[in-house]
Amino acid sequence: MINKNSRNGILFTAVIIMVMTIAMRSTNNMVITTLPLLSKIDLGFSKFFVGIISALLYLFTFSATFYINPRLSASPRRFLFIISNIVITVLLVLYFLANYIIIWPVSALAGFSYGMLMPNLITSASLINDQKTRERLISLYSVGLSLSLIIGPVFEDYILSITSNNYRLVFLYFVPIAVAGLIASIWIKFPETKHENRKRAFKNRSLKISILTITTYNVPFAALSIFLTLFAISRFHISGALAYSPYIYFFAVSFITRSFMTVRPFNSIKLPLLISIIITAAALAAFPFLPNFLSFILVMMLLGIPHGSVFPLSTIIISRGSSLEERSAVNSYFMAYNNILFMIIPLVFGYIVGIIGYSVSFFLLIIPVIVSSVALYWKYSNDEIFSYSSSNRGRVRKNASKIIYK
Repeated sequence: MINKNSRNGILFTAVIIMVMTIAMRSTNNMVITTLPLLSKIDLGFSKFFVGIISALLYLFTFSATFYINPRLSASPRRFLFIISNIVITVLLVLYFLANYIIIWPVSALAGFSYGMLMPNLITSASLINDQKTRERLISLYSVGLSLSLIIGPVFEDYILSITSNNYRLVFLYFVPIAVAGLIASIWIKFPETKHENRKRAFKNRSLKISILTITTYNVPFAALSIFLTLFAISRFHISGALAYSPYIYFFAVSFITRSFMTVRPFNSIKLPLLISIIITAAALAAFPFLPNFLSFILVMMLLGIPHGSVFPLSTIIISRGSSLEERSAVNSYFMAYNNILFMIIPLVFGYIVGIIGYSVSFFLLIIPVIVSSVALYWKYSNDEIFSYSSSNRGRVRKNASKIIYK
């Protein structure tokens, strides 16, 4: 058995988390983005039912992260984690074979399975004793997320080019990636505690701080992830392929930001977070005034910085302010909140766009950014979590309800 806190143990854990994260997120992103195409083009679904089946996937992801995962102790949760990896591998084959009936339960199961993977991966990355190493691993997990959003789409684009846009085959080609994740899942660590506390986790202040922190960015990102290409086509009258290209620069900057945070983790996170918030607000304010497509690319590159920083900072906040008994549940509730954002924001934003157009709608996203930022700094700006170090570790431990790092 490898000691998870030894040098070799930490390296092994880093490799396993990286492999698992890339496998999980690349297949998850592929399913989310390809399911609508399979439903519409291959199965002839209407736009309404394409939206319904996509929402179904998110709904079951939310159910797993909010209702199921926090209520399980470490042992059954680990078992269900591995089973979920097996299920995902099988479901990719079933997507290849799916008809207009089978695709519904397959999508529900896929959403549930991914809901069991995401919070547990974050928790696994936060179980190292040493603070700096722990936060490096959390940032490395985020690097894996960024890499997967580069590797996955490139691989899918290649598959579509050699299969004449056969969306069914895409699912089949991703099976080996899912198998790699399944193998890695066997070594994913879970909290070594017998008394996990779900009720206390729901009231944990690190959950409240992380939710306010992620709101400063994920509200606009939930809208960008759906409407960015449509905005570019509408505003600059360019092809769909060219309109998709800002994602490449966006995720590249995000990847660089997260890589930097892995190599040089922040001790005090108050200033980096404030800078990320200011960049987000400034970039959104620029949308109504973009003169050309090049300026749009530059704005998207700017937004790549907070995309790269805010999520790992949020998960670092959880690792600093939660005990081992609480952490899995806190991460589950945190991911559930993000699922809610990605279900609700696109619907609300799409409605607003229909009334006032894309540019002003993106500009108005500054409002939730400012509101959540003011609430965050008004209530928690002096919290020890923001400047966690060896000198104040005792105070953070006390405030986090007697954290014990094993």
